[in-house]
Amino acid sequence: MSRKIRNIAIIAHVDHGKTTLVDCLLKQSGTFRRNEVVAERVMDSNDLEKERGITILAKNTAVLYDEYHINIVDTPGHADFAGEVERVLSMVNGCLLVVDAFEGPMPQTRFVLRKALQHNLKPIVVLNKIDRDGARPEVVLDKVLDLFIELGATEEQLDFPVVYASAIKGYAMLDHKVTGEDMKPLFDAIIEHVPEPEGDPELPLQLQVTTIDYSEYLGRIVIGRLHHGRIRVGEQVAHMTRTGVSRVKVAKLFGFEGLKRIEIEVAQAGDIIALSGIEAASIGDTIASLETPVALPWTEIEEPTMQMTFCVNNSPFFGQVGKFVTSRHLRDRLKKEVQINVSLRVEETDATDAFLVSGRGELHLGILIETMRREGFEFQVSKPQVIFKEEDGHKVEPFESLVCDVPDAMVGAVIELLGPRRAEMANMMADGRGRTLLEFFVPSRGLFGFRSEFIRLTKGSGVMYHSFHEYRRFAGEIDSQRNGVLISMEEGTCTAYALEQLADRGLFFIKPGERVYVGMIVGENNRIQDMPMNVCKPKKLTNMRAAGGEELVRMTPPREIGLEEALEYINDDELVEVTPSAIRLRKQQFRR
Repeated sequence: MSRKIRNIAIIAHVDHGKTTLVDCLLKQSGTFRRNEVVAERVMDSNDLEKERGITILAKNTAVLYDEYHINIVDTPGHADFAGEVERVLSMVNGCLLVVDAFEGPMPQTRFVLRKALQHNLKPIVVLNKIDRDGARPEVVLDKVLDLFIELGATEEQLDFPVVYASAIKGYAMLDHKVTGEDMKPLFDAIIEHVPEPEGDPELPLQLQVTTIDYSEYLGRIVIGRLHHGRIRVGEQVAHMTRTGVSRVKVAKLFGFEGLKRIEIEVAQAGDIIALSGIEAASIGDTIASLETPVALPWTEIEEPTMQMTFCVNNSPFFGQVGKFVTSRHLRDRLKKEVQINVSLRVEETDATDAFLVSGRGELHLGILIETMRREGFEFQVSKPQVIFKEEDGHKVEPFESLVCDVPDAMVGAVIELLGPRRAEMANMMADGRGRTLLEFFVPSRGLFGFRSEFIRLTKGSGVMYHSFHEYRRFAGEIDSQRNGVLISMEEGTCTAYALEQLADRGLFFIKPGERVYVGMIVGENNRIQDMPMNVCKPKKLTNMRAAGGEELVRMTPPREIGLEEALEYINDDELVEVTPSAIRLRKQQFRR
């Protein structure tokens, strides 16, 4: 090839430092000016990514190093975003597997590595956070090797190079006993071990669409790697879908340089590019030569494991805050999401104002809901339900790999909490420093509501991760652990007087001054049954001063429920009302 190109993906478990590592490579390659102010985790451009500290959308960047053009794709680390990981791995020839030098491989390390090995990528293992107190590189490296073997890596893949790094401090080295100076050892490892892209620029054009973006000025923008041939601005090409072939014109062509897209006139095999002018393009389509159009194989994406109903908000507070509130708004937005979110499925239901949305997990669906809420949408969602299947005449369901990092004193309590949820313990390992790592396989439905209970049980000191493992035989019924709820039987503004009088009935989700409506869930009952109540009752005034009239009302602070906790909390006969300014719980049907 005429250009020196390397295409790599960076894969890792959540919070093992891969986005920070990309930042470091960008800075040390000279991508930014010396006086340029650069934010931390510049690749996480989405507001939700910055708030949660995770990568949700795969992103492309490129650096120049020693005459090499290195295209880098930062991928999500959570299994709920499998679609993002699946499609971008088809663009690259190697990967940097980033593993925390203290924690070692975690559930999502297994997930992303399995995908990389299936795509036959050349791996480079980066043991990050080598400067962390308690780092144990030798032990972690052994665990990484065991994971490679367990996942069926080839002999060539097992012969992986290892680089030790501290992305936060900006250095890497080949010997963990010697402190590094910069990232040169990692750059050199990429150049040496990642093969150059395959493809012949003299063969007919073939490019597969792996990512869709949108510009107000250019319309739809497709991103992918050129497998063969060349492509030029203004060229007529074939757009190949599953159902047919159409003739389109390339309006604009872009390459990647740092965090920017730069206009180019021509690209050739091996390049990762973006182009506009193909408004009907979808994930997996092939852009090919008009004379000899040949489609590339479609990337098979893992099917959804969870679903919920999205419906129009019909509460008494309908339309008071949201900009997009009708079924047409909801349908159009969900259809738009399906075009770029390949792991998502949207189906019409018998009701014209409700849609069945299926995704890879609670986080996958929760991110969509939160994104739509911030865009000004107002709607309701039902309790998430797992998707059951039939295999060999048996009912099967999705199981999750769950890892809990807890203080030693709480091990027994966590195991007891998971028992009724049909969890199977797979491993238990004490670190000798007062904490124990517990690994379980548990039905996905067994994790509904578990996170909040786990946090309360460990008083915030426990850490948990989980990701889809596999479909297994149906584990049996799981009893609901939740108490009944407190339901407002009046519409109005709740009062401190009413909440004080009813404080012994349970724990409230609201505070004085909040508006409520009939059927709205305002708290959790101390008992298992639901209880209607009037939280708007005012204190009656008399011409006699009460003995305690001048005393301040002292109340237990309300329990604040965010979106993800709300989705876990509700029962089948309840809904989460989602608006740009509030998350509310309500009964689907309620009569006074």
